[in-house]
Amino acid sequence: MNKKERLVAAIENGTVIDHIPSEKTFQVVSLLGLQSLPSPVTIGFNYPSTKVGNKGIIKISNKFFTDAEISRLSVVAPNVVLNIIRDYEVTEKKTVETPDELRGIVRCNNPKCITNNEPMQTVFHVVDKSRGILKCHYCDKEQEMDKVEII
Repeated sequence: MNKKERLVAAIENGTVIDHIPSEKTFQVVSLLGLQSLPSPVTIGFNYPSTKVGNKGIIKISNKFFTDAEISRLSVVAPNVVLNIIRDYEVTEKKTVETPDELRGIVRCNNPKCITNNEPMQTVFHVVDKSRGILKCHYCDKEQEMDKVEII
């Protein structure tokens, strides 16, 4: 990409989350708690994208995400791209993929499930990544990933 085409200022070190479906941009901000970070965060919204139609992009200075944070991100916006920036250069690109198992990220929508009645961590198996179908480990209830409640 030509540098003059950049729509948002470059960052020296940190992470750029790219190819976020536009309607999920602010959900990603909230999910990762970016509003309470002390470092600069730039949020771009409704940029044209050949990959997802309209996209969001978030640049976070001096922040690198843990695998646990990336797993949470995969529930809201699977297939986003994380660009790791060091000294103004992209040193690594990672496409976020939904893991096979989600622990302590999603609430079971079955009110009778033990995880809603006892103090215990939820566990979901991702049974269909392409359709975003999760299955509770304890009660076997299936739910769609785009309709889940994040814990």
